[in-house]
Amino acid sequence: MLETRDMEVAGMKLYVGNLSFESTENEIRELFGQFGEVSEVNLITDRETGRPRGFGFVEIADDNAGREAIGALDGKEFGSRQIKVNEAKPRTDRGGGGGQRQSW
Repeated sequence: MLETRDMEVAGMKLYVGNLSFESTENEIRELFGQFGEVSEVNLITDRETGRPRGFGFVEIADDNAGREAIGALDGKEFGSRQIKVNEAKPRTDRGGGGGQRQSW
């Protein structure tokens, strides 16, 4: 019988906030790559302007590496800003997107 610690551990998705608007995916990949294999970097941009919004998500190959990255990088200065790093929360359905207001 396999014990839990012997099983392969799934990856961890991290939230990275307060990023400089000049930060690139390659810089973020390099920063988090110190702790383990980075499988994805997604920097969020404004839908209308295409400008960076100052946050993003990093998927790191295993949970232990993710926890290590959180401990080492949360509050660290990166790109002249103190970044926030924690485990990403699952996305929730936030409802529809507005629509026309009607005046009665």
